[in-house]
Amino acid sequence: MEGAGPPTRQGPHTRPEPASTRHPWWKVMCLTGVDYFSTLGYQPGIAALAAGVLSPVATLVLVLVTLLGALPVYRRVARESPHGEGSIAMLARLLPGWVGKVFVLVLLGFAATDFMITMTLSAADASAHMVENPLVGPLLGNANVVITLVLLALLGGVFLAGFSEAVRIAVGLVGVFLVLNAVVVVDGLVRIVAAPHVVADWSALLVSRYPDPLLMVGVALLVFPKLALGLSGFETGVSVMPLVTGGPDDTDERPEGRIAGTRRLLTTAALIMSTFLVTSSVVTVLLIPEKEFATGGQANGRALAYLAHENLGPVFGTVYDLSTIAILWFAGASAMAGLLNLVPRYLPRYGMAPHWARAVRPLVLVFLVVAFAVTLIFDADVDAQGGAYATGVLVLMTSASIAVTLSARRKSRPAVFAGFAVISLVFVYTTAANIVERPEGTKIAGCFIAGILIVSVLSRTIRAFELRITDVTLDDTAQEIVADCGQDALRLVAHEPRPGERSSLARDEEYREKLAEEQEDHHLPHPERVILLEVRVTDPSEFETSIRVTGERRGPYRVLRTDAPSVPNAIAGLMLHLRDHTGEPPHVYFDWTEGNPVVHFGRYLFTGDGEVAPITREILREAEPDISRRPIVHVG
Repeated sequence: MEGAGPPTRQGPHTRPEPASTRHPWWKVMCLTGVDYFSTLGYQPGIAALAAGVLSPVATLVLVLVTLLGALPVYRRVARESPHGEGSIAMLARLLPGWVGKVFVLVLLGFAATDFMITMTLSAADASAHMVENPLVGPLLGNANVVITLVLLALLGGVFLAGFSEAVRIAVGLVGVFLVLNAVVVVDGLVRIVAAPHVVADWSALLVSRYPDPLLMVGVALLVFPKLALGLSGFETGVSVMPLVTGGPDDTDERPEGRIAGTRRLLTTAALIMSTFLVTSSVVTVLLIPEKEFATGGQANGRALAYLAHENLGPVFGTVYDLSTIAILWFAGASAMAGLLNLVPRYLPRYGMAPHWARAVRPLVLVFLVVAFAVTLIFDADVDAQGGAYATGVLVLMTSASIAVTLSARRKSRPAVFAGFAVISLVFVYTTAANIVERPEGTKIAGCFIAGILIVSVLSRTIRAFELRITDVTLDDTAQEIVADCGQDALRLVAHEPRPGERSSLARDEEYREKLAEEQEDHHLPHPERVILLEVRVTDPSEFETSIRVTGERRGPYRVLRTDAPSVPNAIAGLMLHLRDHTGEPPHVYFDWTEGNPVVHFGRYLFTGDGEVAPITREILREAEPDISRRPIVHVG
């Protein structure tokens, strides 16, 4: 019967990843790099403002954390979660049931904070660069909010056109931006070599302020959390893994080529960024007067742009500004790509978003509306959004480090476990320090989390009566039991087994009593052909699932059994499956359940049972509008 039936039901969220949307790893690196590399537009200035003359040392700490902490963590995440779910999926596997689902929703709230604020902050920073440019700034005035909204709308337009267009634009922007930054940095290093007193002056100032090397290290560690924005990009890197071209031998279960490409992506991006972080911190601190980094200074938030104008002239400086504005504008592209790959993999599958949430264009419009709202609420202020950005980045990196640590422990690798445990402690400290210093970030993240939870509960309630069984298979005994019923319409009696272990005789007596009761209530035709149906609830938090039905003959009694997250959905899915294979709508018989119907509906939503009969009937009504083909529900 299994091989002769209609094709398997496809769940609405089991979409394949079309090969036409995949790209070489280095191109996808540019898509994630518009976020990661664009931080060069403001990271050197942040480091100088936070650490002063100690900026190169503090930046070196950031680079060590990048190469020895974040990079190994996310290389492991790419290995263990190769389909774009990221570290969230790794932690979800450790926490089944509703606890795991709520935990995932909370992490998605932080991910939404990270990605959404990346879009709004980067666009706001791009508008700030525009109004601060000496050539066009006077013409723009204080139009930051309007410019930011226009930039966000243009970004959304790119994604409405498609991912491929976004990747092509990202490759060009990243290539030009990195070349221009290399010119500024190399020119600065040449000037430092040509004027040795600059290094001597900096060294003397550094020693006078921090005479003890241990003091330098201690202060660098304390200011490190303020530099954490330089770690952005890793979570996006693994969330867009489905865009990376795999090898010819890749399978869905073992996409080794995609994993290798993503790991090259992460490693190359980290090495490029680390090189620029160290060299840019050196040239900016040694060549820019300290007062210019302060609020209102010409290097505040745009240190490399300051050097481009001062050392290479207004023409090159304006070209650098244009490149910085373009990549900051498009930095939101990596965040948008991350959201478009992450959200459909969780919320619709959990029943916590409508069907259209798996489609790209509607999601783009939703994300744009949210981005517009965030921009208006914060008045396109970069500093006001910085705390939320850092909080989102650090929470996700902390969750990733904890996920790989637990994975290493589960696989009994003591040395690897110890190494990742140390990395986890570093990220826990950094996250905690950031939250203490900038609590507004947690408040903003809390708003995103609350929004996701509210939407999820509403969606799960609205979609309560959907048929969520994607596939039904019957073992050999179950097929034989169904075939024994001949050409007559199948008649099944829903039976809830009594709890606890029972002897064989007790079970037979239970079946006898159940069938006698149903015969009295319903006057079943051909009672000798009636089939008992038992469903055991597994994880009621799951939404879509396939079921496997096993059969058992116990003397005169024939029993079909299956496990599923929801009793009514399992019964409805099996009834439709039997209808498709026999050509006749089957009959199913229930008893009424005592109790409040509202309470029963709540039980159905959260425990998978409740008042089974009317819910099964409603699921069948929605799944099969043709009454003549709809399985028949009897209640006594």
